[in-house]
Amino acid sequence: MLGGSRVASQPAWVNSLFTYTGSSSFSEFLGVHAPNLHPARNESLAAPVGDEIPHATTIVAATCAGGVVMAGDRRATSGNIISQRDIEKVFRTDDYSCMGIAGTASTGLELARLYRVELEHYEKTEGRSLSTEGKAHRLATMIRGNLPMAMQGLVVVPLFAAYDPSHDTGRIFSYDVGGGPYEQKEFHSIGSGSIFARGSLKKLYRENSSPQDTVLACLHALYDAADDDSATGGPDVMRKIWPVVSVITDDGFRRLPDDEVAEFVESMLERRMTAPEGPTAPLR
Repeated sequence: MLGGSRVASQPAWVNSLFTYTGSSSFSEFLGVHAPNLHPARNESLAAPVGDEIPHATTIVAATCAGGVVMAGDRRATSGNIISQRDIEKVFRTDDYSCMGIAGTASTGLELARLYRVELEHYEKTEGRSLSTEGKAHRLATMIRGNLPMAMQGLVVVPLFAAYDPSHDTGRIFSYDVGGGPYEQKEFHSIGSGSIFARGSLKKLYRENSSPQDTVLACLHALYDAADDDSATGGPDVMRKIWPVVSVITDDGFRRLPDDEVAEFVESMLERRMTAPEGPTAPLR
């Protein structure tokens, strides 16, 4: 009752402020009316603190038949210390897209939450969803807004993947600290173990593979990254901590449950028992 009367007594301009913001961008609206809540606020830090804050590490993405797969390891590090073993780095942003984060974990988590609201806000104000290119460019604008903080060590670089209904295919976009986006063909990886993950995917990726085979290729790539990069965590069988794996097709976004990921991991580890370096690509 009290809550109802409080809403009813609000001035009309307050209601109109939130129903019509003057822009389809929630990020711009937040920056004007509540800049203290915006993750890209331009505050000066006393000293660079990047090494003291937990960092998310390796994300991989690869297109598959009718969609795209994204997977991320679960380790966060602060310098040479493992600060968290089960952090999540892959997030649903709408029904047909997701993003993975590498870099400063706290800034990346805020960016992922704000970007999800950004897409929802656009859909509600405009009555339609952004195109895949529009989603990629909107994220680039938000990353560019974080540049002052990135220059002080709070760098976050995402990887964006989406199912594009106009092309009936999956698409992958990468970024740098100044924005982007840069569309990547077939597969890509970001984070400290990305060089090893991309090398693995060069061997294992097959165009138009099934989502299941692509998931397995991405898990092998994360395993290879963890094998050579101390900041990337492999599957933790003892603690039952598995990589986060998401598949996006014309049916929408789907995060694989842990028991399903565990089956893929067990299949991969069984093969690695006899071939520790993993599967090899045929030369002919």
